[in-house]
Amino acid sequence: MKLLSIFQSVLAALFGVQSHGKYEFDFNSGSFLPYAVVGIALVTGFVVALVVLVNYILN
Repeated sequence: MKLLSIFQSVLAALFGVQSHGKYEFDFNSGSFLPYAVVGIALVTGFVVALVVLVNYILN
């Protein structure tokens, strides 16, 4: 359940729709590392998906 909460928080933050209460909860949760790892994974996956989509469309 904790991983799902981290994933939801990072995804909401990436879209800019995270509530202030959830932001404060995440900020006070202790460790920054899980949020950074999930954030890097999501951004990397997004970039890879865009590259694949553009290459598919151009071919």
